[in-house]
Amino acid sequence: MAAALIWIPLLSAVPPTTPITYQAHLQGYPDLPRWLRYTQRSPHHPGFLYGTPTPEDRGRQVIEVIAYNRDNFDTTRQRLVLLIGDPEGPLIPYQAEFLVRSHDVEEVLPSTPASRFLTALGGLWELGELQLLNITSALDRGGRVPLPIEGRKEGVYIKVGSASPFSTCLKMVASPDSHARCAQGQPPLLSCYDTLAPHFRVDWCNVSLVDKSVPEPADEVPTPGDGILEHDLFFCPPTEAPARDFLTDALVTLLVPLLVALLLTLLLAYIMCCRREGRLKRDLATSDIQMVHHCTIRGNTEELRQMAASREVPRPLSTLPMFNVRTGERHPPQVDSAQVPLILDQH
Repeated sequence: MAAALIWIPLLSAVPPTTPITYQAHLQGYPDLPRWLRYTQRSPHHPGFLYGTPTPEDRGRQVIEVIAYNRDNFDTTRQRLVLLIGDPEGPLIPYQAEFLVRSHDVEEVLPSTPASRFLTALGGLWELGELQLLNITSALDRGGRVPLPIEGRKEGVYIKVGSASPFSTCLKMVASPDSHARCAQGQPPLLSCYDTLAPHFRVDWCNVSLVDKSVPEPADEVPTPGDGILEHDLFFCPPTEAPARDFLTDALVTLLVPLLVALLLTLLLAYIMCCRREGRLKRDLATSDIQMVHHCTIRGNTEELRQMAASREVPRPLSTLPMFNVRTGERHPPQVDSAQVPLILDQH
């Protein structure tokens, strides 16, 4: 048995012209369950919750839906209780999936387009009753967003199941010869009339058939061995390892870097300490005129400092440390200004 598709339209008791947006999540969680999806084209279109639960999703699930009125900002909260049990009905071993490029996912979710698709597919799959198993947007399968051109759609994958075997027409579409023609850019082999056209434009190169009527063979359980490899002529591992002395390797690993570091240290010390020119060599390399000029400047500086230290006139106010040039405030100095030299000694 296979789980059936669940789709829930989100409608509100307001005029259709009122923009409404929805936000849905599993109670106690920020997102929806992994099997449930939400879609809404625009605030002026209805929203849909759809998906197919798996056997691991059985149980009671509460979905909280919040509706926002974009005109007056009213908010309405509603809880949807989903009771997911075991699938009922006959087994559905034959499943086929079609890519419909002429529709978006929200255009197929209402019951009328879905029923129309199953009715049209009945012309290709005549035996048995068809059941809608799953609907998935092509964007969720890695499809690209179409250009905003009229007639371009996102595409939707529709999975249909039945208890009856596939028809000869569907088997021919999914045959290796058809896949080879699709790989060359040619249309696949279709031995019957396309009853889905013109309402549904199906990409026949993306049709997949799954036959679950034949049980898959169980995987072989590996038998644990004793952990000993069998004798092999091409693989002869050594039975004994020769003794090795790692003292030499350890000394080379430690002493060589230390020796290199010592040599670099000695070289740097020689460059920094043993190759200094000194003042004598500097004075000998300097011209006499430059030396006389330098000595004259130093002598004049010392003479000015001595003259400034011996004068008895008071210092200008602008040179006092307590004189504020910007505000003009004066504070009595704590020391005798006449005894403070104008040019301080520089040592």
